[in-house]
Amino acid sequence: MLQKATHEQTKIHNKNLVLKIIYDHHEVSRADIARITYLTPPTVSTTVAELIEEGLVEETGYGPSAGGKPPTLLRVVDDSRHLIGIDLANSEFRGAVINLRGQMIHQANVPVTPGNGQTALELVYQLIDRLMTAISRPLLGIGVGTPGLVDAQRGVVRKAVNLDWQDLSLRGLLETRYNLPVFVANDSHVAAVAEYVFGQERKTPNLIILKVGRGVSAGIVLNGRLHYGDGSGAGEIGHVRVVEQGALCSCGHYGCLETVTSSRFIVERAKAIAQENPHSLLHQFAPTPEAITTDVVIQAFEAGDEEVRQVIAEVGHYLGIAVANLIGTLNIQSILIGGRVARFGEPLLEPIRQEMKQRAMGMLADETQVSLSRLGQEIVILGAAALILTHELSLI
Repeated sequence: MLQKATHEQTKIHNKNLVLKIIYDHHEVSRADIARITYLTPPTVSTTVAELIEEGLVEETGYGPSAGGKPPTLLRVVDDSRHLIGIDLANSEFRGAVINLRGQMIHQANVPVTPGNGQTALELVYQLIDRLMTAISRPLLGIGVGTPGLVDAQRGVVRKAVNLDWQDLSLRGLLETRYNLPVFVANDSHVAAVAEYVFGQERKTPNLIILKVGRGVSAGIVLNGRLHYGDGSGAGEIGHVRVVEQGALCSCGHYGCLETVTSSRFIVERAKAIAQENPHSLLHQFAPTPEAITTDVVIQAFEAGDEEVRQVIAEVGHYLGIAVANLIGTLNIQSILIGGRVARFGEPLLEPIRQEMKQRAMGMLADETQVSLSRLGQEIVILGAAALILTHELSLI
C-alpha cells in the first residue's frame, strides 16, 4: 500500500509539474518540458496525454526545427476550467467567474445592507448563487478575500468588525453548501497574491501591497510565499496608532492609521467640507453633502478642489509613515498602493514618498520603489482566484 501511495503521489507531482511548465511558458514542446523538469521523455509524453484527455492542455502547432522534425507545441487551454473569486472588503460584495489566466468571464455584485453577521453571510450566498448561473466549464473552486483577521489554514474568519463575524467557519459553510473546494484569506493578503501572480510585479519574490479602502492593511510576499504571521494578522497596520488623542477606530482604539487614511475618512472629511464651504467643487457632483461618495470626491479632486487635495495630501502623509515603518522592518524594495484610495493616483504617491524619505533610513528609502497597483478594483477578486490556482492545480 505504501508503494502504491508513493507511486500515486509521484504521478500527481509530475502532472502538476508538467502543467505548471506549460502554463508558465505559454507554449512549449514535450522535449523542452523533459529538459526543464529532468523527467524522462516517456513520462512527459504519458503525462501530457492525460492533460490533453482532461482538456487542460492542447497542441497548438509546430515550433522551429533544430534540424529534425519540428516539435509540437503545447499550451494550457485557458477556458478549460472556471474559478470564482469573491471580494467582501467594500461597501458592496463583488465577485467574478474567471478563467485560468485571470480573465473575467462574468461579474456580479450585491449591495451590503445593514444587518448582523447572518445578513452578511446570506449576501455572500446570494452573490455566489448568481455567479454559479454563469459557469459553463468545470469549476475548480471558490476563493474569498474578506476583511478582518482570518485563519487561512482553517478558513475561519477570526474577527471581522465590519461584517459582524467572529470565529466564523466561512470555508466550512461554503464547502458544505456548494460541495466545492473553498479558500478564504484576508483581503490584503489576497491582493498580494494577485500582484504576485497577475500584476506588474509578477513573480517578484518580495513585495508589499498597501491596500487602502474601507479598511487599511498590507499584504506581504516573502521569498515567493504569502506571509500570514503567527496569528494570521501580518500587515494589520491599519490598526496601529499614528495620531495621539485621535478618533475612535472600529477596533476600539483611538487614532489608528485607518481613521486618517481610509475611504470612509476621506468621504466624511469631504462631507464636512461641503457643509462648511458653499463654494466647494463637491457641490457640482453631489446634490447634498450626504450624497457624497468616494467617486464624488475623486471627481472634485480631479476638478481641482483645493480643500479636497489637502485632505489627500494628509492621507498620503500618514500612509508615508506606514510605508517608512514597513521599509525599516522588512526592507522590501517593491511596495504598491492598491484599493479604492489608490485611484487618487500620483498626487497621493508624492506625499507618501516624501514622508517615507524623511522617516526611513536614507539608503533604504532610496532603494525602495513605491508605485500604484495596476490591477484596479478587481485585485481582491483576482487574488482569490489565484488561491485556487495555487491549491488546486499548483500553478503558482
